[in-house]
Amino acid sequence: MAEMLEIAGRKLSSRLIIGTGKYATYQQNAEAAEAAGAEMVTVAVRRVNLTDKDKPLLVDYLDPEKYIYLPNTAGCFTADDAIRTLRLAREAGDWNLVKLEVLADQKTLYPDMEETLAAAKLLIEDGFDVMVYCSDDPVYARKLEDAGCCAIMPLGSLIGSGLGIINPVNIRLIVEQSSVPVIVDAGVGTASDAAVAMELGCDGVLMNTAIAEAKDPILMASAMKHAVIAGREAYLAGRMPKKRYADPSSPLAGLI
Repeated sequence: MAEMLEIAGRKLSSRLIIGTGKYATYQQNAEAAEAAGAEMVTVAVRRVNLTDKDKPLLVDYLDPEKYIYLPNTAGCFTADDAIRTLRLAREAGDWNLVKLEVLADQKTLYPDMEETLAAAKLLIEDGFDVMVYCSDDPVYARKLEDAGCCAIMPLGSLIGSGLGIINPVNIRLIVEQSSVPVIVDAGVGTASDAAVAMELGCDGVLMNTAIAEAKDPILMASAMKHAVIAGREAYLAGRMPKKRYADPSSPLAGLI
């Protein structure tokens, strides 16, 4: 895959973004990132230790000089909370590229799109480059892009569910209408889910639980790396059309 993924002026060779939650240790997280070939990691600002030197620090295991840190607003349920969290992240680490998510409820962790759009507009006005977690609604995806978001991140299914891509038609519609990167965020459970997302034409996949809660996270990270590459290459190659009946591989003419 010679072409690179570009987000807000940052160029990435890898189209797989991984999280930094739910791992047994930061060391395991670092090994998974290496096996995945990831160049960007998303960080829940409210949950990951970035500043308390009396406890293990994420930055001691995942070097900010090697990985692009993507602060996110996991656990925020209002636009105000999300904006406050990302402003604190910018003060703490000078991070300008951020992932915005504003959740509707604890049970589904589904995005509250009204609050998400309101927060996105204010953050962009404040100078942030906003990658945005959203529903798989093409109308809201367009509104978020029109507001200035630098990447649209529709859910494949509910966060942490492992259900895979449950609405491929809407994901494809979002891909077709978008002029900024589209990255499936949430719901991927195994390598085939990641491949499906890429075969739909998505520019990348973001995942956390699928790797962190696998029986062998390091091996799963490697599997996800190859799945993303395979899915992207299959999309670029252009799949054969589906047919109702058989079509012989060898020509019928000239049979003995």
